Amino acid sequence: MELQIPPPVTSDSLMFKVHRREPELVTPAKATPRELKLLSDIDDQEGLRFHIPSIFFYRNNPTAYSDPVAVIRRALAETLVYYYPLAGRLREGPNRKLAVDCSGEGVLFIEADADVTLVEFEKKDVLRPPFPCFEELLFDIEGSSEVLNAPMILIQVTRLKCGGFIFAVRINHAISDAAGLSLFLKTIGEFARGSHVPTVAPVWERHLLSARVPASVTHVHREYDEQDTESATVDGGALVSRSFFFGGAEMSVIRRLLPQNLANRSTDLETLTAFLWRYRTAALRTDPNKEMRVIFIVNARSKFRNPPLPPGYYGNAFAFPVAIATVRELTEKPLEFALRLVKEAKWSVTEEYMRSLADLMVTKGRPRFSIDGAYLISDVRNFADIQFGVWGKPVYGGIGTAGVVDFPGSSFYVSFENSKGERGIVVPVCLPEKAMKRFVEELDGVFNGQLELNGRSKIPDKLIMSSL
Repeated sequence: MELQIPPPVTSDSLMFKVHRREPELVTPAKATPRELKLLSDIDDQEGLRFHIPSIFFYRNNPTAYSDPVAVIRRALAETLVYYYPLAGRLREGPNRKLAVDCSGEGVLFIEADADVTLVEFEKKDVLRPPFPCFEELLFDIEGSSEVLNAPMILIQVTRLKCGGFIFAVRINHAISDAAGLSLFLKTIGEFARGSHVPTVAPVWERHLLSARVPASVTHVHREYDEQDTESATVDGGALVSRSFFFGGAEMSVIRRLLPQNLANRSTDLETLTAFLWRYRTAALRTDPNKEMRVIFIVNARSKFRNPPLPPGYYGNAFAFPVAIATVRELTEKPLEFALRLVKEAKWSVTEEYMRSLADLMVTKGRPRFSIDGAYLISDVRNFADIQFGVWGKPVYGGIGTAGVVDFPGSSFYVSFENSKGERGIVVPVCLPEKAMKRFVEELDGVFNGQLELNGRSKIPDKLIMSSL
């Protein structure tokens, strides 16, 4: 039975219809244990109690005679035998402690068809975030985005007229991070290609990231500072989103703003994060004495030694280290000032830092990270390798929008190949309309060599990729 057909999905340059079938629950292909599993104290923080979406586009494979929807549905059921907690429901216990009721009820799955081709997305230059049609390609079933007592995963597979398809997924962030979701999706891909067991066996072991007894907060975690929620909002008109592409040429320009020895010792992600933080701050034009923050998410799996985290650990295992500086410091000092702060924050994450963080959660009531003056960066470039069946790697694999839930001040680094075949990083940015205009002007000055001028030249078209 089909749901009511919605009106055509539109953007400034693309229009199509999506026909969805009734959502269903996909359960594990075999019987799984019925038990209650506690989340870790890294999982169990207020700032992770939401669902986060991602989207993947795949080309038609002329040699594929199978239906991608059927292949993925079957592979999902087989994967859930190994990842059976994901087929359960989150419950809340004493002191708001979260646990998974491994009920085997299943994950939500939607089969859909769209009367559009992948080539049309490419020709209209809308194959990157923010996707104007995202809500139709990952339909929000009423009640499905609740944190407690609801499916923890929603998947929609949409066939395209050309034989390609779109795979969209939304997962409860309390149960997994980007690295954990990647393990889950890669396992679906393996089963879709005919495997019978996962290459990397999933591991629960959430106790490895639980608080110590007694708890001992040994680090200063300013990312969890108490915040004034009123000051966390920024005026400047309606929010708008744009994507920006940074390839080799753009990164070379940015590195020329730095001392050579520092540029050589810094990764592209560190450099780009400092750059975006500085120029985004300049565009916001807030009080010069206001503290601005950049939160550079760090995957801490490699930090653990005693004991190490198993390769198949799919829980949250990252930190929100924060760099802090005033508006005046960021805008008046050279870029190297911001870069050194970003590097210090990144390298502050150690095994003891993570133990201290888990202890902080239980001693401070599982606080949310501070969003006042904050800009959050998360690297999801690993999604570019997610393959299903015979369809190969995605044309696009990553986040669907800039911002998350009620926090628009977040961006994601997505691996991307532009229309010229250049490989780089695409970054969706969300800002108030006036601030976005100034942000584009700031970048225009950098990439046109006019740092000290008020010229009217245009920023390179390949840098600005979209707007909403």
